[in-house]
Amino acid sequence: MEAIKDSQGAVWEVFIQAKPGQPYRHVGNVHAFDKEMAMQNARDVYTRRGEGTAIWVVPSNYIVASSPEDIGSFFDPANDKVYRHPTFYTLPEGVQHI
Repeated sequence: MEAIKDSQGAVWEVFIQAKPGQPYRHVGNVHAFDKEMAMQNARDVYTRRGEGTAIWVVPSNYIVASSPEDIGSFFDPANDKVYRHPTFYTLPEGVQHI
């Protein structure tokens, strides 16, 4: 029996920005052989109805994630560092989407 080869290309994760200044959100993934093809496939699949203004594509094998076992040490709160709290800063007028 012959081994089946994957002929679809690498998996790329797709992120869309709905409006300028807003954060990108993950919408899914596409298969592609290079970054140009990944951008075209992402555009064709995820922005057919004008859902976004910008696209990011990232090869899936470059995404690194934490594991649930790391919750204690990795997400240790930093209560002793007040400058990390959003109330420490004053926002200038006109700043949006924060």
